[in-house]
Amino acid sequence: MHNLYVLDASGFLYRSYFAIRNMTNKQGESTNALFGFIRSVLKLFKDFNPEHLVAVFDGPNNAKKRVALYSAYKAHRSAMPPDLRYQIGWAQEFCSLMGIPFLSVPEVEADDTMGTVAKWGEQQGATVYLCTSDKDMAQLVNPHIFLLNTHKDNTLLDVEGIEKEWGVLPHQMIDLLAMTGDASDNIPGLSGFGEKTTVALLKQFGSLDYILSHPDEIPGKKKQETIRAEADLALISRELVTLDLSVDIPKETSFYRKTSPVMEPLKVFYTRMNFNSLLRELGQEEPAEIPAELGKENVEYELIDEPEAFETLIKKLSAAKEICFDTETTHVQPLKAEIVGIGFGTRPKKAWYVPLNGKLGKQRVLEKVKPLFENPSIGFYGHNVKYDWHILQNEGIHIQNLCFDTILASYILNAHSRQHSLEVLALEYFGKVTIPISDLIGKGKNVLSMQEVPIERVSEYCCEDVDFTCRLKEVLEKQLEERGLQSLFHQIELPLLRVLAKMERRGIYIDIPYLQRLSKELMQELKVLQQSIYAEAGEEFNLNSPKQVSELLFIKLGIPAPKKTATGLSTSAEVLEFLKNDYPLAGKILEYRLLEKLRSTYVDALPSQLDSKTHRIHSTFNQSVAATGRLSSQDPNLQNIPIRSEEGRKIRAAFRPEKEGWSFLSADYSQIELRLLAHLSEDPVLMAAFQNNEDIHSYTAASMFGVPLEQVSKEQRYQAKAINFGIIYGQQAFGLARELGIEVRQASAFIAMYFQRYPKIKEYLEKSKEDARVQGKAITLTGRERVIPEILSKNMQIRAAAERLAINAPLQGTAADLIKIAMLKMDEEIEKRHLKGYMILQIHDELIFEVPDEEIPLFSQLVPEVMQGVMRLNVPLVVDIHIGKNWKEC
Repeated sequence: MHNLYVLDASGFLYRSYFAIRNMTNKQGESTNALFGFIRSVLKLFKDFNPEHLVAVFDGPNNAKKRVALYSAYKAHRSAMPPDLRYQIGWAQEFCSLMGIPFLSVPEVEADDTMGTVAKWGEQQGATVYLCTSDKDMAQLVNPHIFLLNTHKDNTLLDVEGIEKEWGVLPHQMIDLLAMTGDASDNIPGLSGFGEKTTVALLKQFGSLDYILSHPDEIPGKKKQETIRAEADLALISRELVTLDLSVDIPKETSFYRKTSPVMEPLKVFYTRMNFNSLLRELGQEEPAEIPAELGKENVEYELIDEPEAFETLIKKLSAAKEICFDTETTHVQPLKAEIVGIGFGTRPKKAWYVPLNGKLGKQRVLEKVKPLFENPSIGFYGHNVKYDWHILQNEGIHIQNLCFDTILASYILNAHSRQHSLEVLALEYFGKVTIPISDLIGKGKNVLSMQEVPIERVSEYCCEDVDFTCRLKEVLEKQLEERGLQSLFHQIELPLLRVLAKMERRGIYIDIPYLQRLSKELMQELKVLQQSIYAEAGEEFNLNSPKQVSELLFIKLGIPAPKKTATGLSTSAEVLEFLKNDYPLAGKILEYRLLEKLRSTYVDALPSQLDSKTHRIHSTFNQSVAATGRLSSQDPNLQNIPIRSEEGRKIRAAFRPEKEGWSFLSADYSQIELRLLAHLSEDPVLMAAFQNNEDIHSYTAASMFGVPLEQVSKEQRYQAKAINFGIIYGQQAFGLARELGIEVRQASAFIAMYFQRYPKIKEYLEKSKEDARVQGKAITLTGRERVIPEILSKNMQIRAAAERLAINAPLQGTAADLIKIAMLKMDEEIEKRHLKGYMILQIHDELIFEVPDEEIPLFSQLVPEVMQGVMRLNVPLVVDIHIGKNWKEC
């Protein structure tokens, strides 16, 4: 045994539990600590490839010995979070599957076990690496035992390193800890003896024993008195921090040898925990472990690059009822991409690839496949088929019958998951690690075009994608049927795909000269603001550096810091917003940041996203991202164009119709989620307000505060508005207090008053949570599901967040479905009436149309009729129409 690595498993788990945000498996059980633990272990394997190691966990009832010595030991520590306890068991299960020896000795703390193992390892002639960030372990460091902090760039501390880090030699660490105490373990130490003072004393006098027996030599009367009065406490503290090196541990070298992982059960374990990234890594590292039935020997993948074989394939495909297809191209953005080849499949395990850059030639292939795709009797499907729809449109091919899309099916079935890529789903459903695209085109600067990849390799890659899309369709189609989600899929999501694709192709026009002028204006504003900040701060610094801003505000100017993060004192927008009333400089820095973000993210960036052929911006609308059912937008994200500030509204002015004599028409559902709340809760007071077309926020304020409607103040209306919208998102008193800048007690009283006036809403909210607890999901009016397994979590924070989702998901999800249905109906009306105007944007509850002025009267009547008629509710749906020569005017 040359080297021995001793892992502080309990330390890894605790650190990960608090460092990683809420993370759960499909059963809603927390997995954050386990995931962090596994990542730490795998990093150690990658960096050091240990042959001998042991993971050490705290044993049950581990504080027993030290509590007997000092009853207050760890007394103030809160109980272990219940959702961490079971993750410790899983971490030990992982160790067994991964071939890692582990120890958890009853009534013994991990530190003592680690120390005993380290000293035994040293006796065997091994170099020992204690993998921990716990300074208590520094007392063991010597020429053969080192501290290795894997969380801090593998920092290795030897004897000199310990002295540099803590100011004393390893053998003095016990005395240092005994004198300073340890608040986390409730070790008392000596009152008023900080680390700096103690290090100086130990350097001068050598040891705690000398200091206790010569109090008169210690500088400062107060320190002398403390030493005399608290000598016993110091000695108890020393005993508490001294590691017990006599723990009963295995003393056979073979015990500490790492063995091979048990691959299949490890895959099952990762799958159970929903660790898809770890599964993929496992597959790539151990391809031989993929089940044989999924291997290439049982599939038929055929490259079609000869005229005769191509003709045979076209005849075969022409007789099919449904065809799976996939295009290979040169770019991830479809309007910039050129087609390289097409894959086809009619059943699992059988696929064909037809290259367009091979012997057949592009023109010949496209001429033959065009009638195929445009045959309405053949259904076509794929994975993320909107992309392929665009690629074929680029070549003048119009798919007539889109019958399925596996990415949409996966999304509808598991909207709570963010991962719907083919590689993730192939792994999840079939245990298959598909060929990564990087294997073909590489990564980074040396990335190839798909045109440059050998055709045989592209064929294998594309056929595999087609094959697993076929397999997925069989599985997901059945699941949609079992869960009663076919209507949502076939009547809303699948037909919407084509509508969104049309919107993407049309794009939106932007006024480049206007943006260039706006950029100069903003630069000037930023320059003036920058000089004002420097003058107030009394020095120049980098305003774009959070570290320098933090140093200026909290160290040089001494402003009390309201929030600390792992990397230092936070200067987030939330912190600056909190400080700005008392410290105007913080407000100016916040204003600078907002202006700079507008300039860099939008004003200067938007022109670069212009399509050189169309001179318009073509955003992509995502149907399978937002768990609520809402659409999202990217490249660029047009749903994020600011509206609240005057500068943000100026950016919207850059978006305008391309042609003279055209306008934008905006149609916005008015307070849609509150209207849905009235409908779902059937609260008579809230329903009456909407039925009578009242100002809902003034109406709520009048009801809450017991004043006539006409006497409601601006402040009362503002408070009522905050509660109305807060209720939709399950907001509690703390969140409302922070938003309104009031005491939590007052916010709690406001919420109580609200529910007193709207008792049926209170009943509905509680029922929403209870239904989610029973069913494990929230359901919209259209049947869309949001799985919420976390609602049964033992972690209070995770459970509370799940309860908020249970309240909001039916409201936001139904609102998302309403506007999707409206988009489908509007597209249908526009086509049926052969109108020139068209839909270009959807921003949550708002639709934007680009319309010739002569059609404005028709659109102004048609759009609200369609949008207000998509669903019958207990309260009227209201749509506000705005018309303008640019987006700002709307």
